[in-house]
Amino acid sequence: MGTARERILNAAEELIVSGQVPPALDAVAAAAGVSKGGLLYHFDKRALLNALVTRAVRRFDERLTAAAAEGLMADAWLRLSVPGPSERTLYRAMVSMLRLSATGELDLPDEVADAERRWEEMLTAELGDPVRARTVRLVGDGLLMAALAGRPATTGEVEELLRHLGLRGAPSDEGRP
Repeated sequence: MGTARERILNAAEELIVSGQVPPALDAVAAAAGVSKGGLLYHFDKRALLNALVTRAVRRFDERLTAAAAEGLMADAWLRLSVPGPSERTLYRAMVSMLRLSATGELDLPDEVADAERRWEEMLTAELGDPVRARTVRLVGDGLLMAALAGRPATTGEVEELLRHLGLRGAPSDEGRP
């Protein structure tokens, strides 16, 4: 079942995916099976949101770092930019949370900027050209925005982009690593 902290993060993530952005602390505590005091022992509202963003960035970072170790960072970046139906809900929820940074309810953790720099460096190292790396990054960002808007690219379209950009990656299940 995990630690209380993990249960709290899992419950908050589920509430966010269900559309409660930001989730009410009472609802998080109830969903996690802890008292509100137990939740507040681990997190206040801002710390909970930061922990959720950090957790999502770390998950993404693990996948990209593993792909980079195999020389497939650019391929993975584009494939991860086309979330499947279940991932799309989570990605939309994360985008909703990031909007909170504009209202001051959420300060993006330093891990976000650090990860973005690291991803850019990994792309540049793999592709040998910072402009080409930036192009791949922006294409991935566009694919993600299209998917979140309900117009996800097909696996065939991603494969076509990979070929057009001169990126060689082994086809993955459902277009994702």
